[in-house]
Amino acid sequence: MTTEAYITLFDKLKKTAVAADYAPAETPLPPGTSKFGGKPHLPANFAWPYYEGADYLDEEIANRPLSFLAQFNLEEIADFDTDNMLPHTGMLYFFYELCTMKWGFDPKDQGCARVYYIEDTHDLSPVDFPADLAQDYRIPEFALKFSSQMNLPDYGEAAERHTDVEWDCYDEERIIYGCEMQDNTECSKLLGYANLVQGDMLFQCAEIAAGIYCGDVTEFTDEQRESLLAQSEAWTLLFQMSTVEKDGYELMFGDCGSIYFYIRKQDLIEKNFDNVWLILQCF
Repeated sequence: MTTEAYITLFDKLKKTAVAADYAPAETPLPPGTSKFGGKPHLPANFAWPYYEGADYLDEEIANRPLSFLAQFNLEEIADFDTDNMLPHTGMLYFFYELCTMKWGFDPKDQGCARVYYIEDTHDLSPVDFPADLAQDYRIPEFALKFSSQMNLPDYGEAAERHTDVEWDCYDEERIIYGCEMQDNTECSKLLGYANLVQGDMLFQCAEIAAGIYCGDVTEFTDEQRESLLAQSEAWTLLFQMSTVEKDGYELMFGDCGSIYFYIRKQDLIEKNFDNVWLILQCF
């Protein structure tokens, strides 16, 4: 492909992500503030989510509370969501069960991560952690600062859908276009494109939705592959959370990895966050 052809493609593919930079909260943040960790600010009737699964270290099966990862006040980030993908009011909450730390390879992983959207932000207050949530899985509170960030797909995602892109010059053309390369271990954001570690995850979302286990290599016919590839276009990245570390604290997913929350585009339009799918990738 020529540089001109790449420019045409990038003009079509580019998205805006809302980058989230974090710093330890010096004092408890006011109710309704965007943040990582701490106690979530929720209505009094909120039912804390649980997931039954095997501990990833010793495989002990138990029903455990999910860890609270992050909350986003959508009014705070509306100006940075220049593609107008998210609601402009309400709160968005992300939870994940850190003891099992599921990878999202198996349809049975459903429920290991949850996303909640609350439109009415009145009467929010800090909700105590469940008594059975281990201290190691209670994330300290971090304040957030947002910015807009132009994103293009990583080569592995682009090559699945645009077979004429060339691996040996794609990243160079992307930088020339103005999309800087990012450190996969230090990139938390809403929307945009995922920073891949192990390959295209949109295709994996289509596999999971079809009830296919993704932990092994599956041989597909050309027809099956084309069908799944078409179905994968229904999905988009909602939130990527990478390593969080400050002042001796570290939250890491696998080996310097990230977790990615994917959502169907139609569900996002309809403000339906019940069917978000989580995938973990690491080095």
